[in-house]
Amino acid sequence: MSIERRSFADKSTLARELAESVADRIRAAIAEHGVAAIAVSGGSTPGKFFQALGKTKDIDWSKVVVTLVDERWVDETSDRSNAALVNEKMLQGPAATARFFPLYSGGDEPTEAAIAKTNALMADLPQPFAAVILGMGNDGHTASFFPGGDTLDAALTQEGPTLAIRAPGAGEPRVTFTLPALLKTDGLYLHIEGEGKAEVLETALGDGPVEDMPIRAVLRSGAPVTVYWCP
Repeated sequence: MSIERRSFADKSTLARELAESVADRIRAAIAEHGVAAIAVSGGSTPGKFFQALGKTKDIDWSKVVVTLVDERWVDETSDRSNAALVNEKMLQGPAATARFFPLYSGGDEPTEAAIAKTNALMADLPQPFAAVILGMGNDGHTASFFPGGDTLDAALTQEGPTLAIRAPGAGEPRVTFTLPALLKTDGLYLHIEGEGKAEVLETALGDGPVEDMPIRAVLRSGAPVTVYWCP
């Protein structure tokens, strides 16, 4: 495993430091390719990071594409929408000129046609990602790689870029980037907070099946991962 672990005193410090690291990746990608793409995670943890990154002024945000690692299959009007969270917390102020590529493409279910529409949009994403920021649940899931997911094996092995997945612990049906697609990045981060998540990570770093704790697929991929953690 190629894992660097960074610990911070509090959430605000972590958010600022992670935002600075991701901003460096964005600037480097723009300098090299003229454009940069990042994939971020939803949930309750990344709000402060989103705000810190979005306030970064010395980035040409018009050359940045933001997308999500995964998404619940819900419209942006839903309070369960990760897209709504990104738009509210990050794509304001300096970052308002960035382009956002949503994973939800309409309808009540992530049908084959709907996923094909999402993947057609993702074909226009700059590659590789400048940065991919993952989270992790208490059940060891990351992105929408949930234990018991009906397409978990495909999500961990296929090129994708995205596919639909349903799982007992996921609530709504989901759409997620596949692991091979997410690993095509210049910077891979795992953002977790709290003692409970630290314990989950320790368990995931130990022996055991990937299917039980799918974050293991990331940790065992050989890709360099930087863990950002605070109490």
